[in-house]
Amino acid sequence: MISDGAILDLVREALWLAMLLALPILGSGVVVGLIISIVQSITSIQEQTLTFVPKILAMVGVTILLASWISELLIEFTARMFALH
Repeated sequence: MISDGAILDLVREALWLAMLLALPILGSGVVVGLIISIVQSITSIQEQTLTFVPKILAMVGVTILLASWISELLIEFTARMFALH
């Protein structure tokens, strides 16, 4: 049986891993959104839907570029999780 401390460590590690994996993807969306907002304010274009497509494309692109790293971290975490049993 797994101890309470091991379960808490596993949950803590899972939350940390989720944050680590989401950070570059969400960061790219924030950066692209900021750049588009600056361009919109300079050009006085106030189209709200203009920001969505570039942000989605940037986030998908970063996800594709980091897919091997993401899968490697998830596989390592899963192996550690099942090794606790």
